[in-house]
Amino acid sequence: MYRYLLFLSFLFTTSYASAQGNGDTGEPRMDWEKYDPPSTLVVPEHIVTTAKFPFIDVHNHQFNMPDQDLKLLIKEMDQLNMAVMVNLSGRGRGSEKHLKGSLENAQKTAPNRFIVFTNIDISNINERDWTENTVKQIEDDVKLGANGLKIYKSQTMAVIDGQRVAIDDPRMDPVWAKCGELGVPVLIHAADPRQFWEPHDEQNERWLELKVRPGRKRTDTDPAPWEQIMKEQHHIFEKHPSTKFINAHLGWYGNDLEQLGKLMDQYPNMYSEIGAVIAELGRQPRAAKAFLSKYQDRVMFGKDSWNPEEYYTYFRVLETADEYFPYYKRYHAFWRMYGLDLDDEVLKKLYYKNALNVIPNIDRSLFPE
Repeated sequence: MYRYLLFLSFLFTTSYASAQGNGDTGEPRMDWEKYDPPSTLVVPEHIVTTAKFPFIDVHNHQFNMPDQDLKLLIKEMDQLNMAVMVNLSGRGRGSEKHLKGSLENAQKTAPNRFIVFTNIDISNINERDWTENTVKQIEDDVKLGANGLKIYKSQTMAVIDGQRVAIDDPRMDPVWAKCGELGVPVLIHAADPRQFWEPHDEQNERWLELKVRPGRKRTDTDPAPWEQIMKEQHHIFEKHPSTKFINAHLGWYGNDLEQLGKLMDQYPNMYSEIGAVIAELGRQPRAAKAFLSKYQDRVMFGKDSWNPEEYYTYFRVLETADEYFPYYKRYHAFWRMYGLDLDDEVLKKLYYKNALNVIPNIDRSLFPE
């Protein structure tokens, strides 16, 4: 990896120098971020299009669920062996009507195939009765059929009336406590990969992603230092031990599993999921397998976006021993990945057993004993 980064740095430097009129040999120049030659490595390949065991996707978004053709969605789920989808966007863009419509459509079409989470609105957190009203909303939504609360990164990095709202703002404590009291988990997305806060230069592993998606660039003042956001999130885990938190995207510690393990040890009420970070696991197969084996009761399957063919890469990383295969979004991960070849029991826990123990009201009859 170090050699590869040096090579990319060399290409960047020579391309820049050439553009300035220095060292031009007359040979065709290549835009270095497009360098992506097909591998000539010949090794066994196992394309997995259906999961070995039925699974629960705990991190999915179906914003149009009230009006969606769920029969078509279920057909695609069946092809993947997805038994249950957790729609984290139950309120869509914020309305109770949307939540009711989502729940009613799911109940009418396939009541045991979808779990719906609710959402809250913090844009009006400065209003006097915000805490009381939000706690009441969560109670009402759970009565309607919601089985968890999703907190978006737009909320954990929100700036309201010119002031950033910290994740551990005391006004939100009753919200976390109420979820614990009701027995529903909180799936929380805080911050983004740490590299988004680092200089956008040849030393940044996410250079290409930040070029392709410049809106993802962050700084210590936009909205706050990465370390501060993480600290705030961990603080609420500590303050509310009776509430189960699902720390989205491996808590952005997929590239530092030793530190993630320390957090797992420190906060027994913290769980996690692998949505959008499978490439982090796939580039460190031995370390990732050891981590998922050690913390096999704490990590769940998640994806974070709906593209059925992208699930194949997840299955391949988790189930096979394949070597040196690509991620499906090069700007996310220019490196190649390797299969973890997880043991069946660890795989079952990742695919469905852990979710059954954390998220209420999932139909257990859909899964093997």
